[in-house]
Amino acid sequence: MAYVPAPGYQPTYSPTLPYNKPIPGGLSVGMSIYIQGVANEHMRRFFVNFVVGHNPGADIAFHFNPRFDGWDKVVLNSQHDGQWGREERKLSMPFSRGAAFELVFMVLAEHYKVVVNGTPFYEFKHRIPLQMVTHLQVDGDLELQSINFIGGQPTFGEGPVHSHPPWNNLPTMEGPPIFNPPVPFIGKLRGGLIARRTIIIKGFVPVSARSFAINFKVGASGDVAMHINPRLNEGVVVRNSHLNGSWGSEERNISYNPFGPGQFFDLSIRCGTDRFKVYGNGQHLFDFYHRLTAFQRVDVLEIKGDVTLSYVQI
Repeated sequence: MAYVPAPGYQPTYSPTLPYNKPIPGGLSVGMSIYIQGVANEHMRRFFVNFVVGHNPGADIAFHFNPRFDGWDKVVLNSQHDGQWGREERKLSMPFSRGAAFELVFMVLAEHYKVVVNGTPFYEFKHRIPLQMVTHLQVDGDLELQSINFIGGQPTFGEGPVHSHPPWNNLPTMEGPPIFNPPVPFIGKLRGGLIARRTIIIKGFVPVSARSFAINFKVGASGDVAMHINPRLNEGVVVRNSHLNGSWGSEERNISYNPFGPGQFFDLSIRCGTDRFKVYGNGQHLFDFYHRLTAFQRVDVLEIKGDVTLSYVQI
């Protein structure tokens, strides 16, 4: 079952290194780039470059370079006409060898804001106009899980995702993105659920996690149209509904379980006319057929339990 992202959410899953790809629609203010991966056990360094063009020797608007070399630090710089600029350093290492990480670059009018594992890390002022940046490069001692461009424009016919259907058939996202929301999380689905609406949830499962829940609810009645319950202690993902005060029958079969202790996940939940379709890290997980016939009444997203959220778009 093909995964088709909603416009403005452009993921690449399990990209190979070295990574050197166009940024969909180019760089723009308000865009965020999410990089999830694992640092090698013997990591010495890796880099992320925001590049002007793809040719060798192209200008580098922003060079982000963590180095484990006895004086653990992150080096930040730019390169213009083959010459490096003034080097900025932060003598702090937010990455751990062998550990999963989430690295976020938020593109603001004056600077790039770097966030690592939900914690603001650095602000690097623009030295080259951001509108000139066309490509992203990543390489070094790491394994990539995913790269997500959020807020850009889709470029059809490129990337790992197959050719896209017409615009009017694409999944939609209605609300603005919410970064690093606290848990428990309550979000209002303005206008209720409609066919093709997509909810994106990016998060992290703590090593000590036992269970968490994602509920699609009717605010007025408290009915739960779909309950997604990863249970880490059992290694299962339970789905159910709670209507008129009673739980329905559990569903447990799943093609792939993306929820592991100490792991990041990327969940895409789409509402169709007869079912929810749920994808994890770009792979189809399960379908959940509507038990609440009037699914349009669902107007609340609730997330609670042992989980850390980095991004929610409803």
